[in-house]
Amino acid sequence: METAPDTQNLIKEFFNAYPYMDFFIRYVWNLLVIFWVVGFIYYPRHKNKDFLFTFLLFNTVIFLICYLLSSEKIKIGFALGLFAVFSILRYRTVTVPVREMGYFFVSITLGLINSLSQMNDPSSITVLVVANLIVVAMVWLLDRQMGLEHENFKTINYERIDLIKPELREEMLEDLRKRTGLPIHRVEIVRIDFLRDVARVNAFYYSLENETSSYVLTEDD
Repeated sequence: METAPDTQNLIKEFFNAYPYMDFFIRYVWNLLVIFWVVGFIYYPRHKNKDFLFTFLLFNTVIFLICYLLSSEKIKIGFALGLFAVFSILRYRTVTVPVREMGYFFVSITLGLINSLSQMNDPSSITVLVVANLIVVAMVWLLDRQMGLEHENFKTINYERIDLIKPELREEMLEDLRKRTGLPIHRVEIVRIDFLRDVARVNAFYYSLENETSSYVLTEDD
């Protein structure tokens, strides 16, 4: 009685016979995962098409670089080196919001693991699929903030300078609540101009979304 061919050998024989299929299968899987992350998790909530373009492009470029230049000897060092190089983007480019930086690293990570991971037996393929699903699940869960509130603030030029005294702070909070309609719970005095009788204050309030503008006023604004 003939024994059934070993599954691992069948997989190796398949990729040896059709070497381009390894690249095709990896890239299609990688594209599906990153498209799900940015197209069905990120974009419906944040509506930023510029970052959508960047995440997809980063992921594809990282995948192609890693796949075409990878070898058994340089896989780990190569991956760590890429993380180090791209982490510099945080400090050498225009300011990127923290949430978008998280998505940047997710797109890089997916490109790395999908291009460098082993696919020579069913167990390694299962681990690869599970790793991708874990990343997607974590992004989906954390981006919905698990119902946690975020402390936002609005910068306000406040003309009732008589209320900036510490002992009148509660009266000041009540006045700001009536004017803005926001549930302000604390204020921070940024600047006081006695010549024009105006103060610049940061008014803090809680909400489920991050509503604080990424543009921060400077002293000269």
